[in-house]
Amino acid sequence: MGRRQLIDGIRWRTRIGTPWRDVPERYGPWARLHDLFRRWQRDGTWKRIFAELQAQADAKQLITWDINVDSTVCRAHQHAAGARKKGTCRSNRPTVSTRSRTTTGSAGRAAA
Repeated sequence: MGRRQLIDGIRWRTRIGTPWRDVPERYGPWARLHDLFRRWQRDGTWKRIFAELQAQADAKQLITWDINVDSTVCRAHQHAAGARKKGTCRSNRPTVSTRSRTTTGSAGRAAA
């Protein structure tokens, strides 16, 4: 089994998005595919391959460098609103201010 076969297996897995164990056997043992993928990821081989392919495509003017930012798609998940945070204690009851009491100290006894 050649390295090309392993690379084809890695490409298949990343394109399809399946777990490593589901890679067809024609590409070789999934553990070897995963090992090669991780080694190249750690040493920067994938980044160098991507940069070289991108440079070649840019030299041939095959890439259009347009940037579009649309803020309407930046949304929080529905459960993100009002979530409790660690270390904060929220009371479900409203706090009572000392100024809102009608009777205090001797004034309460005098009114009774």
